[in-house]
Amino acid sequence: MRTLLFLAALTVSSPLLAAEAYFAGGCFWCTESDFEELDGVSEAISGFAGGDEKNPSYEDVAHGRTGHTEVVKVIYDPTVVSYGNLLTWFWQHIDPTDPNGQFVDRGQQYRSAIFYQTEAEKTAALASRKALDESGRFDKPVVTEITELNAFYPAEDYHQDYYKTHSLKYKYYRYRSGRDQFLEEHWDDPKHRPWLTEQVTQRWQGPDQFQRPSDEVLKKALPKLVYQVTREDATERAFQNEYFDNKAEGIYVDVISGEPLFSSTDQYKSGTGWPSFTKPIDKEFVTLHEDNKLWATRTEVRSRYADSHLGHVFSDGPAPTGQRWCLNSAALRFVPKAEMEKQGYVEYLALFQ
Repeated sequence: MRTLLFLAALTVSSPLLAAEAYFAGGCFWCTESDFEELDGVSEAISGFAGGDEKNPSYEDVAHGRTGHTEVVKVIYDPTVVSYGNLLTWFWQHIDPTDPNGQFVDRGQQYRSAIFYQTEAEKTAALASRKALDESGRFDKPVVTEITELNAFYPAEDYHQDYYKTHSLKYKYYRYRSGRDQFLEEHWDDPKHRPWLTEQVTQRWQGPDQFQRPSDEVLKKALPKLVYQVTREDATERAFQNEYFDNKAEGIYVDVISGEPLFSSTDQYKSGTGWPSFTKPIDKEFVTLHEDNKLWATRTEVRSRYADSHLGHVFSDGPAPTGQRWCLNSAALRFVPKAEMEKQGYVEYLALFQ
């Protein structure tokens, strides 16, 4: 997933920085509303694509007579949000396993699809669909179409910005549609991790190349638990997190920045229900802070460059350090040993020799 997930929010008005992307996520009132929440998107336009009839009306499309599906044209600034970011956002706002519509809306006119304009967009869309399908997030296969855009036809003015001009009707429809209930069920589960590593997090290229996105951007982009832990100093549940019993070889990096933090060579089973280590890979990448939030003073551990809350360090660990670095899985991303060179961590392979 390439470049930074999100750069800090910018406002750029120059048309030279505008790009277009096309997505079908069922009812275009909802898809338009969802995309217009995303930093870097200046406008989303409701319309139709995927069929043969020219200049179709909403009535014709709604009755399934045209082969078109409801689509939004997303106008965005690629210096703020990348095409890969749009893909991630799109997946997180639809049911990609439904071949016959979306939520309460049934029929091919509500099928989900990504309409690409270039080979680069096609490649990115296929790769992201494959990654989502293989992630295990859904019990059924991902069936969202990926097809070339032949033409886009804007819908009638009545449908543009419907969520603004008819807010009460829109909110009622959206709630009754089942969309938000589905999204909450499948994207707020703390067991699920970001599955498109380079789209959701950054590849570490050194402190000079890293710019942490704003909290506003991170709150929209990260799973709820990940944001609560890294930015609000929350603690995930013991024994109900991803890495407390991980036995694979590899390193753990910051979920936001990708900076290398801990190695499986220093991990041990502490019995606490959280991933525990005797030491960090390099103390250059962590900072320590006095924490008086509870009845006893503790030592908080944060990542140096992303400033993510990671957990705490205690003096009751095993030899050789006597320390227990007790961390939250939600603040970490695990890079398997076999993937370290590919993901830019080749220098840390020496830890396993």
